[in-house]
Amino acid sequence: MKTAFSGFPPEALRFFRQLKRNNNREWFRAHKEVYETKVKLPMIGLVQSLGGELNKFAPEIVVDPARNIYRIYRDVRFSADKSPYKIWIAASFNPRGIPRHAAAGFYFHVSPEEVLIAGGVYMPGPKEILAVRNYIANHYEKLRRILSQKEFKGLFGGLEGERLTRAPKGFPPDHPAIDLLRYKQFLAYVTRPPALAETPKLLPTIVQIFRAVMPLVRFLNASFDGITG
Repeated sequence: MKTAFSGFPPEALRFFRQLKRNNNREWFRAHKEVYETKVKLPMIGLVQSLGGELNKFAPEIVVDPARNIYRIYRDVRFSADKSPYKIWIAASFNPRGIPRHAAAGFYFHVSPEEVLIAGGVYMPGPKEILAVRNYIANHYEKLRRILSQKEFKGLFGGLEGERLTRAPKGFPPDHPAIDLLRYKQFLAYVTRPPALAETPKLLPTIVQIFRAVMPLVRFLNASFDGITG
């Protein structure tokens, strides 16, 4: 895979390690230029490079750095942790035609602890989770085939996410897919060492994992036909 993205500079992870020890507005203001030039600017380049690759196998996914990349500022209104800044940089990618909060999509973040790369539905609302469960109930054999694919199992092991201890309301406990219906999140993810972020291998690694999780993403998004605009 040819790409102009050669990895984040060493200053990026160093910035986040220092931010973790100095998570306050004064320190951030004094080092904002490092964030802008060594973290955010390379992230924009990475997302732009991803766009060309995603278009080959996931043309419905929107790629726009202004939309995909998360702000570094934390929402502390309802959090006991009042640290103002995130100590990672992250991006998410969702399809056209489905509200961002509802859609299944891709996600990755880079931090001093890890590179995490994922796909699926992280926080579906009540309407969305019911739609997913209804779709699974009627198409569970297709989902099992996706989850049993060699590449999927080799990379992710299986489906991840929080689960109910009992059958969800409205579904019989003896349903043949009750193990799948108990999920409240529908995720697949991998983690890699943070050093990967500083190498040209980061982009092809993200592409490989997004490609492998794409059948699950499409399956989940098929659940939302007719319920979201």
